[in-house]
Amino acid sequence: MNLGDTSDTRDVHLSVRGLCKSFGDFHALRDIDLDIRAGEFVCFLGPSGCGKTTLLRTIAGLTRQDAGRIMQAGRDISGLPVAKRDFGIVFQSYALFPNLCVAANVAYGLEAERRLDAQARSERVSELLALVGLPESGGKYPAQLSGGEQQRVALARALATSPSLLLLDEPLSALDARVRQRLRMEIKELQRRINVTTIMVTHDQEEALTMADRIVVMNRGRIEQIGTPLAIYNQPASAFVADFVGTMNLIEAKSLGEHRLSVSGLTLNCERSLVDFDIGETVTLCLRPEDVTLLRGDEQVENGYRARVKALEFLGSSYLGVLQIPPEGDATVSIGLPTATVRDLEVKVGSVIRIALPPQHLRIFSNNPQPLESLPRAAPSH
Repeated sequence: MNLGDTSDTRDVHLSVRGLCKSFGDFHALRDIDLDIRAGEFVCFLGPSGCGKTTLLRTIAGLTRQDAGRIMQAGRDISGLPVAKRDFGIVFQSYALFPNLCVAANVAYGLEAERRLDAQARSERVSELLALVGLPESGGKYPAQLSGGEQQRVALARALATSPSLLLLDEPLSALDARVRQRLRMEIKELQRRINVTTIMVTHDQEEALTMADRIVVMNRGRIEQIGTPLAIYNQPASAFVADFVGTMNLIEAKSLGEHRLSVSGLTLNCERSLVDFDIGETVTLCLRPEDVTLLRGDEQVENGYRARVKALEFLGSSYLGVLQIPPEGDATVSIGLPTATVRDLEVKVGSVIRIALPPQHLRIFSNNPQPLESLPRAAPSH
C-alpha cells in the first residue's frame, strides 16, 4: 500500500520514525513513520481511538513513546521534557485561565520565559490580539467572550513565544457549525501568513479537506494513507479511507478476472486489472455518488444500466438518490442529482432511470485485508 510521500525530505521540520505506544494491551501507535515539511499544514484524521491524539501528544512530549524517534529541525527531541520542546498548543477546551484577563492569558508564556521586558510583552500581546482579530479585547475576561473568541485567544497564547511548530488538538469541535466554518478559514489564513508548521488533530473530514496541505489518515494505531486532500478523496489507498473520507458507495462484487466484475447479476468493466484476485472472489467496489452518471434517452455507454429509485433525500440545491440496480436486483447505489434535473425529468420514488458506473471511477479493494499482527511490547526509548 502506498501510504504517501514520506520519502520527500525537502525542508523537513518534523520527522517521526518507528514510533510505538501501548497502554496495557492496547496498541495506540504502531510503527509510525512521518515527515512534515516546514510551513506545512497537516491534519491527523481518523475515528475515535485511531491514535491521532496520542501521536500529537507524543510529539508534544505530553505522552512518552515506548519506542521510536522524533526529530525537530534536525534536533532529537525524543526524550526531552515538554518545556524543552519548541511548540505552541491549542486544546479543544481552550484551557484559558478564567481569573486572568485576555491580555494576561496571552502574555502567560512570555512571562514564564522572561525574555522580554514589560513594555515589549505588552507590545507583543497587542500585536497578537490584532493578528487574531481581537484588538480591543485585552481587558476582558474569558467568560465575557464567545466560544469562537476564546479559541482565538487560545491561538494567540500558543503563538506568543513564536514557536516553530503549532499543535491544534481538535480546536473547533466544541463550537457550533457556523462559527466552526468561519474560524477554520481564519486559522488557515493566519497559518499561511505567519508560515508556521502546523499539525491539527480532527475527526471531521470536512475540516481536514478544507484546511490541510496534506492529510494523515489513521486507523487502529497505524497510518492508512498520507496525501493531499484531492489525492485522499480521489485515490483512496484502502476501503477504510474510501469509506471514512467523503460519501462513498460500497458495493459487494465478485471478480470475473481481467477487468470485469459481477454485481447483482450484471457484468461491469473497470480500468483496474483484477489479476490480484481469484475468479469468484468477493471484493468491495467503491464509487463516489457524484461519479454515478444519469443517462438520458437511449444514450449507450459502457457500464450503462437501468435502476429503480428507492429513496430521494432533498438537500436544497440537490437530491441524494438511492437506486436499486438492476430494478429487481439487491445492489444499491447512491447518486447526486441536481434539483432542476429531478424536477425536469420528474424523477420520483419508484421511477426507473438509466445510469452509468464509469470504469475509470471504480475502485476495487479486497474483502480480506491483512489482520494487524500482535505486536510485542516495545522496549522503552531513552
